[in-house]
Amino acid sequence: ALLVLENFIGGKFVPCSSYIDAYNPSTGDVYCRVPDSGKEEVEAAVKAAKDAFPIWSSKSPLERSQILNKLADLIEHDLEAFAQAESKDQGKTITFARTVDIPRAAYNFRFFASSILHHVTECTEMATMGCVHYTSRAPVGVAGLISPWNLPLYLLTWKIAPAIACGNTVVAKPSEMTSVTAWMMCKLLEKAGVPHGVVNVVFGTGTKAGEALVCHPDVPLISFTGSTLTAQRIMEKSAPHCKRLSLELGGKNPAIIFDDADLNQCISTTLRSSFANQGEICLCTSRIFVQRGIYSEFLKRFVAEARKWKTGNPSDPTVDMGALISKEHLEKVRNYVKKAQAEGARILCGEGVDSLSLPSGNQKGYFMLPTVITEVKDESCCMQEEIFGPVTCVVAFDTEEEVIKRANCVKYGLAATVWSSNVGRVHRVAHRLQCGLVWTNCWLVRDLNLPFGGMKASGIGREGAKDSYEFFTEVKTITIKH
Repeated sequence: ALLVLENFIGGKFVPCSSYIDAYNPSTGDVYCRVPDSGKEEVEAAVKAAKDAFPIWSSKSPLERSQILNKLADLIEHDLEAFAQAESKDQGKTITFARTVDIPRAAYNFRFFASSILHHVTECTEMATMGCVHYTSRAPVGVAGLISPWNLPLYLLTWKIAPAIACGNTVVAKPSEMTSVTAWMMCKLLEKAGVPHGVVNVVFGTGTKAGEALVCHPDVPLISFTGSTLTAQRIMEKSAPHCKRLSLELGGKNPAIIFDDADLNQCISTTLRSSFANQGEICLCTSRIFVQRGIYSEFLKRFVAEARKWKTGNPSDPTVDMGALISKEHLEKVRNYVKKAQAEGARILCGEGVDSLSLPSGNQKGYFMLPTVITEVKDESCCMQEEIFGPVTCVVAFDTEEEVIKRANCVKYGLAATVWSSNVGRVHRVAHRLQCGLVWTNCWLVRDLNLPFGGMKASGIGREGAKDSYEFFTEVKTITIKH
């Protein structure tokens, strides 16, 4: 029997008049029907969110904090069920869902439940004028939240948590390809004490449901994570309403490996940063610059280790990599490898080089091996465009000056990793890279207090304790003459 999801509006599950199919990426079979919502459903959800706003926004931060913590408890209590569902729906390994996605989704609520209690507003004194100025912050209203398919619950809760912690109400639209865990979360909201209408979830496509949300005059805020192309459309559609936007977009993230790097640590971490979650993380490494002195050693060891990665049934705890999200996406990623080959690049392992053996039940799934490309030019589309799959390019460089220039020569600017044991060099390089996050001798170590986001085509705005609070509240300056 197929799983049939329903929209969650005003605290109730509501059936939809039409549905779309969602596939299990590891088998290629339809396993779920997702509402194909449009204007009508979004209208109902926005109305419910608007009606709930006065009550929710007048609660104290402490009251909201307790509810967020209760929701985190409930997600943690069902961690295994959420992990199984996320793995089946998205194609990621059960291990990744169990250790990364679901714990982080619960932690997102805990983190903002805590941070909302610690913000302070500003005050200045003008003794000569006999005036005191202070600021006050208030929730904005209904927030429209649009989240992607790569880390479904993790990135949805990263938006819902700060939005409701600050006293806003929300209408969320998860990706139509990965809607199951959002629907499961809706079942926990009442038990956590979230009043009806505070969190509404409308399922459907970007072109129908997403567009209706972005164009709705009563939704002053839009927070979106996804592709730069979709973001451009969101900016155009929301411009007539002067909406406030937070856009977290793609990346073409470099790893810069100097010849004084600790190669053991560097190789294992760079494998993860290239191929974790099938390479479907906006922070994944897809351009690896290696200093010439260690280039051939790095390449030999990196390819040998990449070949050891096991690709297969995501529910097998011994696999390192599951299935890509869809047939179309797999095709798109494979085409990049074909283009590289046509340009004269060498494919050292993976796609088209090694054979992939899959269990009988997974023959029709969307799998691909970790793929390493070399002898590729900086101008190549494989070095310029976000591939968003298990493909990484390795090239050599000579000097610090040269590698900074080459690392910066893409339209994106999200993250970078730098490998070196020279402290001075680490700081110099980090300062000159045009990106929002730089990791040194590590990858994906996050402190949620600090700003997250990118430069250039990687987005607008930042998310984190202070940044999310500023985005999800409206500030007012008040002057008192005494």
